[in-house]
Amino acid sequence: MIDDIRKNLLSMQDEKYRSFQLKLFPTVDPETVIGVRTPELRSYAKTLLKEEGISTFLSDFPHKYFDENQLHAFIISEIKDYDRCIEEVNRFLPYVDNWATCDQMSPKVFKKHRLQLLDQIRIWLKSDKTYMIRFAIGMLMEHYLDDDFDIRYPDMVAAIRSDEYYVNMMIAWYFATALAKQYEAILPFIEDRKLDIWTHNKAIQKAVESYRITPEQKDYLKGLKRK
Repeated sequence: MIDDIRKNLLSMQDEKYRSFQLKLFPTVDPETVIGVRTPELRSYAKTLLKEEGISTFLSDFPHKYFDENQLHAFIISEIKDYDRCIEEVNRFLPYVDNWATCDQMSPKVFKKHRLQLLDQIRIWLKSDKTYMIRFAIGMLMEHYLDDDFDIRYPDMVAAIRSDEYYVNMMIAWYFATALAKQYEAILPFIEDRKLDIWTHNKAIQKAVESYRITPEQKDYLKGLKRK
């Protein structure tokens, strides 16, 4: 099955798209990028999930190609059984080595299991692996900034200290999104300087770029930038 999957991915190669991707993923070895467009990968993932031998591919670590990692993430995102999905996520996360694969893995089943998911998120946040932490923050941003919002969750994110760019960028993205959705609750995190300087300023920058933040809010946030 693995050889067949690679042949199919190579047959879907788009050279122009590959060139575009190489500019976006500086941490990815260019030799591993085939250049398959995301809609095709998503469609292929749905087809493969129905195959009896898909477990062979899901157990083949590490994958040879970036596109295989993308495909893997999209397959996991379609798994409907929560326990199986968590098992596959935990097997795969240690091998995730770039922001795209991390951010595009979004299991649909998580929406129905938010209470259970929190236990996993707390475990991922304690990891020493960049993309495991980033994935955890991404899940908090995706699932817990609306009806299930609780001030404990931004507290968890604000407590993270990292030298990793892709962790700090996700923290900034989280707080910018949180400001757009829960402005009054999140503003004290900025006013009280609960983030490191770089992340603090990046969160403000991203918030100011958001159409969901009012002009008055943007002006106030700009005045909170740190030197």
